[in-house]
Amino acid sequence: MTDRRDAAGNLLPDGERLTVFGKFLRSTSLDELPELWNVLRGEMSLVGPRPLLMHYLDLYTPEQMRRHEVRPGITGWAQVNGRNALSWEEKFARDVWYVDHLSFWLDIKIIFLTFLKIVKREDINQPGEATMKFFEGNI
Repeated sequence: MTDRRDAAGNLLPDGERLTVFGKFLRSTSLDELPELWNVLRGEMSLVGPRPLLMHYLDLYTPEQMRRHEVRPGITGWAQVNGRNALSWEEKFARDVWYVDHLSFWLDIKIIFLTFLKIVKREDINQPGEATMKFFEGNI
C-alpha cells in the first residue's frame, strides 16, 4: 500500500492506496504468510477467528466478545463461509459458532476449505472496498 493522503493529510481509503502488486498479494492470500511466525510463537493458531483491530474491542456486544474465548487464527469459519463478502454481524455470528463447535475435525475441514477459497480467489473484498468497511458497532 502507498502512503497517499488527501489535502487534509488523512490517509486515502485502502482501495485508492493498494498497488497492483498489493492487489495480487491480497487475491492470492500471500499477504497472510507472515502470520505463520505468530503461529510458531504460540500467539495465534492456524484456525480460529481472525484477529481484528484493537479499537473495535469497545464496540463488541457481549456475544461478539465471545470470539475471544479461543486463540485467533490465520483462517476461520467466517473466512471459508463468506470472508470479506459477509456483513460484520454475519462474520461475528460465524466466529461465535466456531467457538461453540470447536473440534479437530472442524479445523481440518476449515483448512481444506481455505485452500479451495484461495484457489478460487473468492470473497476477497466487499463491493467498492479493498477489504471491507470498518466495524462501527451494532446500530
